[in-house]
Amino acid sequence: MNSEEKQQQAKADIIVAEDVYRTFEIGSSRIEVLRGVSLKVQPGEKLFLCGASGAGKTSLLYTLAGLEKPNKGEVYIAGEALYQLSGSRQAQCRNQRMGYVFQNYALLPELTARENVCLPALIGGKPSLERADELLERVGLGSRVQHLPTELSGGEQQRVAIARSLINDPEILFADEPTGNLDSKSGGEVMDLLLSLVDEQNKTLLVVTHDMALAQSGDRILELADGRMTSQSS
Repeated sequence: MNSEEKQQQAKADIIVAEDVYRTFEIGSSRIEVLRGVSLKVQPGEKLFLCGASGAGKTSLLYTLAGLEKPNKGEVYIAGEALYQLSGSRQAQCRNQRMGYVFQNYALLPELTARENVCLPALIGGKPSLERADELLERVGLGSRVQHLPTELSGGEQQRVAIARSLINDPEILFADEPTGNLDSKSGGEVMDLLLSLVDEQNKTLLVVTHDMALAQSGDRILELADGRMTSQSS
């Protein structure tokens, strides 16, 4: 298959990873975190990446999300080779086509909930306080728009992060252990909200989790061990 045919095939899938390797060097040690991972994700699919600690699932998520360049292999986003783009085009792709939800929320402490939600839109040159307020209302925080992160519970901070991930109306949401810092009740509520918004707005969702029960709520589960994909189920 030539490069043009590969691009046409990749367009049928919103994300394609081909033979991805990721290696870290710590002192004289060389650690292979990803060892030839390939996968395809369809538009609108909810995919959960599972595995034990150190399996490589977060590194895979970050590589698919444009946050960690692979040592070998390529990632295609809607047929476009992500790591062959210039730095500015990669940044534009991340800002416009991807949204991120992290375990530690990654909110700026000096900004209000509204300002944190607006941040990706501000970076993209299209800030909208009205849309930020609409999203905060949708995640149940319409009365908390002026609160700082320290004035919000963990579950509320993650709801702000979910609203922020949607501000630029991206096609893909990446979530790294989104319930990892929450108790079971708050975590369940946050996950239910995220899945509801993904269905409602027809987004593609990739989630890293160690919780196999939680992963059952997706369309497909990929399990990793020692940097390799060991199984997948739907």
